[in-house]
Amino acid sequence: MRRTIILMTVLLSLSINAQEIKSLTLQDAIVYALENKADAKKARLQIEKGEYEIQEVRSRALPQISANGSLNYNPILQTTVIDGAGFGAPGNTIQAAFGQKWNSTAGISLNQALYDQAVFVGLKAAKSTREFYQINAQLTEEQVIERVANAYYQVYVTRQNLTVLDNNLKNTTKVKDIIKGQYDNGLAKKIDLDRTMVRISNINTLRQQTINAVTLQENALKFFMGLPMDTRISIPETEFEITPNALSLTPDTTIRTEYLLLKKNEQLLEYQKKSIEAAYYPSLSLTGGYNFIGQGPEMPWFRKPSDGVYWSDFASIGLNLRIPIFSGFGTRSRVSQADNKLASIKVDLEETKLSLDLQYTNAKTQIENSIVSINNQKENAKLAQEVLTNTNNNYIQGLASLTDLLEAESELVVAQNNYTTALLDYKLAEIQLIKAKGELKTLTNK
Repeated sequence: MRRTIILMTVLLSLSINAQEIKSLTLQDAIVYALENKADAKKARLQIEKGEYEIQEVRSRALPQISANGSLNYNPILQTTVIDGAGFGAPGNTIQAAFGQKWNSTAGISLNQALYDQAVFVGLKAAKSTREFYQINAQLTEEQVIERVANAYYQVYVTRQNLTVLDNNLKNTTKVKDIIKGQYDNGLAKKIDLDRTMVRISNINTLRQQTINAVTLQENALKFFMGLPMDTRISIPETEFEITPNALSLTPDTTIRTEYLLLKKNEQLLEYQKKSIEAAYYPSLSLTGGYNFIGQGPEMPWFRKPSDGVYWSDFASIGLNLRIPIFSGFGTRSRVSQADNKLASIKVDLEETKLSLDLQYTNAKTQIENSIVSINNQKENAKLAQEVLTNTNNNYIQGLASLTDLLEAESELVVAQNNYTTALLDYKLAEIQLIKAKGELKTLTNK
């Protein structure tokens, strides 16, 4: 219910004016993607498909009722040779034709499976298939969440880099204005002014490249969300706050969606094997039918005995028993193939568990390293800002060269970009850690 309210709020906000800038939190982006991205929609359709498959298998255990009818014309009746003794002509052979030129039947028949091992196994397998689709839909949602979160933070970092360049351009422009004033008054060299102009030109070029990168990454985010491309978005800075993570306990990877999906697939293969083995068991079914038959020298429809056409009914009830005896070892071969598939998926389960444990270990290590890097880069950026401030004051007082000032500006840009990159590394590792703990869905509840 809460997700529905959030989604309605996001949809209403995004539909008011596509050209208006929308503040988009990570939770908003994920909720929107889960409701609108094609992958998530198709996963829900797969669950619906599973329900239909269950209904199909269940129908095999229900009575099969059908109506039937036929109309036949016999231009030449088959004759039968019989002993004439029964007709008062002993010693003679009589050739007689039985039947009528026309006959028509209409009736209803029923077939009910009383015991069929394949049907019983199929019902269990169908229910397991539904669970398989549900787990697969959950895995698809987690993949959507992971892609959206990664793209979301990529956009944030590139925008932060653009902010750094904007500040750098602003500061360098101020320096250029100061040098130009000095040059106009004969207090500065033209080469210093030219170097500053080149610096500004380079910053503008890099800034344009970064703007283009932001656009491309925003488009990627919109695609992963299923959001219209003409929607303008903004990301609040609070989305990049560093939050503590539980790193002490190793999660149980056997509850991860990837592992559960393989386990469910293993169960389906076991049912497949049992379905094949059902060929060894006998089957029993109940049959019944009730029919009318009309016969005469003319087409029986709408005819009466006065026309030489007679109608009569007949019915039957029976049991059909089938006991398999020998199938040329075909069933045994199919069972062996099913065993081979089960052995293969057990190997996949072991490999998947090892891979999931590796993902958690790597994410944990990356988190720890990123925290150290963030602290170092934050202090480095702070120090670079102090160096630039002092160098700028010294340049104004003639105690530092232009080269020193430009180098200080470059070092500040590098330090700030390194800090935002460290933040991105942390956030991407955080997503992997949340994924390794099987808690990606919690990102929709922040």
